[in-house]
Amino acid sequence: MRQKNQVELNSDTGAKGEAQSAAVRETEASAATASLERPAVAGLSMEAVVERENLKKALAQVKRNKGAAGVDGMTVNELPAHLKEHWLTIRAQLLDGTYKPQPVRRVEIPKASGGLRPLGIPTVLDRVIQQAVMQVLQADWDGTFSETSFGFRPTRSAHQAVERAQAYIASGHAVVVDIDLEKFFDRVNHDVLMGLVAKRVTDKRLLKLIRGFLNAGVMEGGVVSPTEEGTPQGGPLSPLLSNLMLDVLDKELEKRGHRFVRYADDCAPRRREGGVM
Repeated sequence: MRQKNQVELNSDTGAKGEAQSAAVRETEASAATASLERPAVAGLSMEAVVERENLKKALAQVKRNKGAAGVDGMTVNELPAHLKEHWLTIRAQLLDGTYKPQPVRRVEIPKASGGLRPLGIPTVLDRVIQQAVMQVLQADWDGTFSETSFGFRPTRSAHQAVERAQAYIASGHAVVVDIDLEKFFDRVNHDVLMGLVAKRVTDKRLLKLIRGFLNAGVMEGGVVSPTEEGTPQGGPLSPLLSNLMLDVLDKELEKRGHRFVRYADDCAPRRREGGVM
């Protein structure tokens, strides 16, 4: 007997004992057969995203993070039962490129510096799928990012960023220039961002899904508004996409010979007294 909160995320998940129509069962059976016959594809592909171990890892991470429900009201605790019933259909939609993310729920939280920070909370299902996409992309991309970037990266931390800054100061770079990209997450140009993604990802289904997350819209006060720019903070994929976008800045600063530390959209170049950074 499986524990209550466990769910199988492979192609033969939970068909027995479920009250499904004959049409739905036939559709899902066809999808399952097709997915079993399709050879495994490594690398940046939708097959890698929906691979069983990757999905199990994504689900476990979303459950650890907990978090509020999205626009559909589904909680993290309710998600495993939903996946057990519907995963075959969701998987088939992801593999044929027809999955459509739901709008995010807009909330605002206080900022430490004052004012409010807008967050976009995806549904728990979309959070799992975003997390699964992020894991595949991050494994491929992270090693290409700048050594001066410390935010939202595995094995890197704010403490390491401070240590790097202290090392610059100890070497004589005592003048600090603090750069804060105002409302960066709210103003990211989708076309520019997707152009950067397309340089690294060739799977059109994956590109369409990422664009779908960016364009899913925002629900506020019961009204859904389109999202034409920005990467809403609150989803697992947003930090990785922001690092991809800002890696262009990192490489330019490096090319100019600057010493700097970046943590997400905060950057602090340093220079010697009377000298260059």
